[in-house]
Amino acid sequence: MLKLVKHLARTLKDSIRDLLPIFAVIAFFQLVVLQQPIPNLPDLIIGFILVVVGLTLFVYGLETGLFPIGENMARDFAKKGSLPWLLAFAFALGFGTTVAEPALIAVADEAAQVAATGGMIEDSDASRTEYSSGLRLTVALSVGFAILLGVIRIIKGWPVQYLIIGGYIGVVIMTYFAPEEIIGIAYDSGGVTTSTITVPLVTALGVGLASNIKGRNPVIDGFGLIAFASLSPMMFVMGYGMIVT
Repeated sequence: MLKLVKHLARTLKDSIRDLLPIFAVIAFFQLVVLQQPIPNLPDLIIGFILVVVGLTLFVYGLETGLFPIGENMARDFAKKGSLPWLLAFAFALGFGTTVAEPALIAVADEAAQVAATGGMIEDSDASRTEYSSGLRLTVALSVGFAILLGVIRIIKGWPVQYLIIGGYIGVVIMTYFAPEEIIGIAYDSGGVTTSTITVPLVTALGVGLASNIKGRNPVIDGFGLIAFASLSPMMFVMGYGMIVT
């Protein structure tokens, strides 16, 4: 129990330290530059406290739950030596954590609304829902494929920089051919996929896998999966735009 309290206290201290610069910047520009009082100060203080508490509990949950789960499952799959199951797990992990990502849902719904307004699709609820769902599934499939490819990279020992360079060359080429309306959405999709759940689980998977494969260095080979998860949606979404528009 004492260990738990100490861990929570340390995490709380770190959360306050990380958030204080944000509020200091807001206070500086509001009071010094704009020379206006901070509106709704009591609500702001309450919100700050809630954010600190929420961030503290979230980080504590990552450290005690999600990171160990990812590392343990990677270790178990490495010991089991079943490549098909490992690849299936990697794909399912990327797909499952992405398809329900709130940021992706918001971006997909907004993209559907803009597409309907711009005449790319029929301006109806059914068309917007179909477009939004298709975009979400496309991004989720791309992340699942990216994590699968990243796991194969760790197993084979391929240098991550060559794959990333090749991927961005592909993005540049597809940008030339993709409809202009989808390019911005595709680029934003690469950012919203790196969610608060995907990042710790996928990172833990990569580090845990590299730690349990002979000849792999967790620092060199364990990281890089998130880069694939950010890169692949750009190409997949532009491909999706070429098909549906």
